[in-house]
Amino acid sequence: MKKIFYLVAMLMIIGLNVNAQSVVAKREFNNALKAYFETKNALTKDNATEAGAGAQKLLTVIEEFPVKTLSATQQAEWNKVNGELKKSLQPMPAETDLKAQRKNFDGVATSMIKLVKNLNLNNEEVYVQYCPMVKKSWLNEVKPVQNPFYGSKMFACGEVTETIAKK
Repeated sequence: MKKIFYLVAMLMIIGLNVNAQSVVAKREFNNALKAYFETKNALTKDNATEAGAGAQKLLTVIEEFPVKTLSATQQAEWNKVNGELKKSLQPMPAETDLKAQRKNFDGVATSMIKLVKNLNLNNEEVYVQYCPMVKKSWLNEVKPVQNPFYGSKMFACGEVTETIAKK
């Protein structure tokens, strides 16, 4: 009887630990999404300074992300995407040219779309939007299109191609 009790107690502790880990992962992933949206929103407003600050914040969150709090499947997905995400993000904070920032943002957006779809950690609904003029997609926190690749020139150019439900 004692063995069964200890076994049940250990399983409960492991379950609590996994749940605590997923709470941390979810919180930190949503911090990354928030920084991503700050970067995207700055690009929609043609503000290179704010875009660089948002990219720096996102880079910091990504570099400090508690990967070990993810499940094994999630860790594999993170590791597959993380290198390209960092590579695209790293030049953005120092860049003052919007065109160059937008070019790098394409890689950031592509990576973040993969992470949102595959990690299932987003607290809010997220919209994948697509601009046929530049043939690029990005994430948006609101349904109305806000195009970071054209900014004020074509702010609403694009369409919602997918809605990713909150998890």
